[in-house]
Amino acid sequence: MSPKRILLIDDEDDIREVASMTLETVGGFEVLTAVSGQEGIERAIASQPDAILLDVMMPVMDGPATLLRLQQNPATRDIPVVFLTAKIQTADRRRLAQLGARAIMAKPFDPYRLSDDINEALGWPAASTDPRN
Repeated sequence: MSPKRILLIDDEDDIREVASMTLETVGGFEVLTAVSGQEGIERAIASQPDAILLDVMMPVMDGPATLLRLQQNPATRDIPVVFLTAKIQTADRRRLAQLGARAIMAKPFDPYRLSDDINEALGWPAASTDPRN
């Protein structure tokens, strides 16, 4: 069985690097990245990932606007989206959930838990091995 493919859309280099590395090494995912909402939409259409990990606050096109565009496109509307955000207040979480996000995860995240958290949020079987155990 081939690994699940995750598209990570985030404008922060450090977040993309840390998340990609841990999702690949700890979770066994194949990770694609994009630095903007527009690039993320294009990559999602072209690569058809199993899920999208999407930053909320990005310049030009933020996460909610990106999600709306993904939902409007028949090629990407059924790809589950998990938001990654530093804004974790209840009202923010509620608003993001109402937009159709499958889950909302806080930044900063625990790199060793990220794969398990994604698997849990999406109902996928756990495949990660936490090297701290």
